[in-house]
Amino acid sequence: MKQKTLSQHYKEKYGCKVYKLSIDGGMTCPNRDGKLGEGGCIYCSLSGSGDFAEKANGDIITQLENAKLRVQDKNKDGKYIAYFQPFTNTYAPIDYLEKIYYEAIKPDYIVGLAIATRPDCLDDDVIALLSEINKIKPVSVELGLQTIHDKTAEYINRGYKTQVWYDAVKRLKEKNLETVTHMIIGLPDETDEMITETAKAIGQTGCDGIKLHLLYVLKNTRLAEDYRQGKFETLTLEKYAELLKKCLDVLPEDIIIHRLTGDGAKKDLLSPLWSGDKKRVLNYINSVI
Repeated sequence: MKQKTLSQHYKEKYGCKVYKLSIDGGMTCPNRDGKLGEGGCIYCSLSGSGDFAEKANGDIITQLENAKLRVQDKNKDGKYIAYFQPFTNTYAPIDYLEKIYYEAIKPDYIVGLAIATRPDCLDDDVIALLSEINKIKPVSVELGLQTIHDKTAEYINRGYKTQVWYDAVKRLKEKNLETVTHMIIGLPDETDEMITETAKAIGQTGCDGIKLHLLYVLKNTRLAEDYRQGKFETLTLEKYAELLKKCLDVLPEDIIIHRLTGDGAKKDLLSPLWSGDKKRVLNYINSVI
């Protein structure tokens, strides 16, 4: 692989090992609360893709401390990034966002802030706020794109046209904010060419990083209903690795690879079951890319 991994990037940038502490800002999503739609994207879990995050039943500092306790044995001399992960973490009044973002960067062990959000939830005042925080500690904004193909986006109930993502990346980059985009490999009815087109488009926008995810099916999602009805099949490990390599080949050398796959909570995983063995999956991927 010609690109750097996130761990390599962090070590170069901060001079030590860095872990993300996944916390919950207590927000929802316009694709769930009725503003754009209900139920969210068809693959999204009830926790809003925050299955491994701290729960929003404590203040931000308490969440950070609890999350740090879980991983500090693996990161004894390292630092941490406060990562607002579940749901849409810019979908709230600006005063509230300002409060929780500044609270999250207070501890000395926090070296940066990461915000997972939707490109259609980035008003100018939110970007201005993130730009101000970026002057204190580095800010990274993660955008859930998944695919550049609007037909697929409509099927997965994404709730916005791809042009909205292009515009969001441009506005974030104009403010020198680190921008990361998520894409999913294996979405129903997408060809190999369509998948690599998404990866290529992400690279061409100048995004600083990319998260490459496997499409997996979780219980209690609308995607699970289609899977049970035989409307699509999930990928084999071998096919996923093949597609992953094709994506990496069209990405620029200077983009940071934040993730090579994804894994859902095993208790909810329907398919593909091989994705639950993360060590085996990563070993195989690293042997072929």
